[in-house]
Amino acid sequence: MSKQTILIVEDEAAIRDMLKFTLSSADFSVLEAPNAEQGWQVTNEAMPDLILLDWMLPGVSGVSLAQRIRQQDKTRAIPIIMLTAKCEEDDQVQGFEAGADDYVVKPFSPRALVARIKALLRRQDVEPGGEERLQAGKMALDLSSHRFSVDNEEIKLGPTEFKLIHFFMTHPNRVYSRMQLLDYVWGENVVVEERTVDVHIRRLRKILEPAGVADYIQTIRGSGYRFSVIEA
Repeated sequence: MSKQTILIVEDEAAIRDMLKFTLSSADFSVLEAPNAEQGWQVTNEAMPDLILLDWMLPGVSGVSLAQRIRQQDKTRAIPIIMLTAKCEEDDQVQGFEAGADDYVVKPFSPRALVARIKALLRRQDVEPGGEERLQAGKMALDLSSHRFSVDNEEIKLGPTEFKLIHFFMTHPNRVYSRMQLLDYVWGENVVVEERTVDVHIRRLRKILEPAGVADYIQTIRGSGYRFSVIEA
C-alpha cells in the first residue's frame, strides 16, 4: 500500500523540518512549500492527500490559499489543517470559513498533530456496510466511488462536507443538535467549538445552492438542523 502524502506549506524552515521528521516517522510521504504560490503549484501537480497550511505566510496568506483550493473543483476535496498562532475563537471560525477542516494552534504537540491528521484522513473513508448508493430527492451518494451528485451532475465536496451529507442522507427527517452532529460527524474525542458546525453547514449549503438543493438542510431555531427532501 502506497504512503499517503502530506504537503507542508510553512515559511519557517525549522518548523518545516520538525514537521517533516514527525510525519516521515509516522510513515507519511512529505512535500514542502515555503509560501502560498509554491503551495498552490505543488498542490496542483502532486494532489496531496492532506495539506498542513500555515496561516501567516509571506505575500499571499494561508487563508487566501485555502479559499483558492476550495474554489477549484480539482482541489476542493483535499483536507486542510490550518496551523497558526491565532487562538481566538473568531480566528478559528475565520479559518474554518476559509476552507480549513481542522485548526491547530502553535505551539502544538507533534504526536497530537499526527493523531488529528489520521483522524481527518479516516473521515474521508465511509463506514463499511450499508448501501453502496444513497438517494435523497435529487441527491445521490455513491459510497464505492466516494462521489456525490445532484441530478446526475457530480459535485466536489471537502471531506467534512462529504461526511456531513452522508450523515444527513442516512438520518433524514430528524432534528440533530450541534453537539450531536459534532459527536457523529467529527467524533466524540475531537475538541471543536459548536460554531464549527454552523460554519460547515453554511459551506455545504453554498456548494449545494447552485443545484437548488440547499433547502434540504433546514435550520430548526433553538434546536439544530434537520435534513428533509424538498421538491419544488
